[in-house]
Amino acid sequence: MQLSGAASSGKERPDNLAERIYLQLKDDIFEFRLLPGDRFSEGEIAERVAASRTPVRQALYRLQREGYLQVYFRSGWQVMPFDFAHFEELYEVRIVLELEAVRRLCERPQDEHSDALVQLQRTWLVQPEQRLQDGREVSRLDERFHCQLLEAAGNREMARLHAEVSEKIRIIRRLDFTQSPRVAATYNEHGEILAAILSRRCEEAQLLLKTHIEVSKAEVRKITLHMLHSARQRTMPAPEVKT
Repeated sequence: MQLSGAASSGKERPDNLAERIYLQLKDDIFEFRLLPGDRFSEGEIAERVAASRTPVRQALYRLQREGYLQVYFRSGWQVMPFDFAHFEELYEVRIVLELEAVRRLCERPQDEHSDALVQLQRTWLVQPEQRLQDGREVSRLDERFHCQLLEAAGNREMARLHAEVSEKIRIIRRLDFTQSPRVAATYNEHGEILAAILSRRCEEAQLLLKTHIEVSKAEVRKITLHMLHSARQRTMPAPEVKT
């Protein structure tokens, strides 16, 4: 188990400190400093982040509610093991919701464009030299692209469910943007999807969207497995040299 440094120095409001510890631990999970299956105690975390157990406990229970940790009575905490079958189910839900959103958008009159779609055009239908290259920022914008499609479709419950699914898969989905070719591909694919929606070519837009998500899903699975293997190799003790 590897963790980043202390959460703060000096006095800090308990709620602010709990928030900071929560964000730090979540980043440790996302960056595989805390690996799936790792076990630890509240005391270990409190010592590493130089904080009392109360804000640490608040942060840990918040991560548990979000599905990143599980707690064992009298035996500490554990990072949830990766369940690729569960991620597969979440991606299936996401695809169903997004394809329905595209259908609804394409059924609208040709001259009707929502503010969300106009905003998406400004972000994604840009010249290559205007494209962002920072993977973290593109990851954030990518999630907003898909969420805004749901919001533009006009069903708030669909949008809410989609946002919940997006939060649950973010831990692996963001890995798609650690490679420059995938950043460029995302701009191209989002542009094609938007162009098809704006032209009301429903079947084409749905096919482009489904393919876009399926390719991304396959990429993040490969990257996740590679990163997990690399992280475990770094934490393995060096073999003893016999003389």
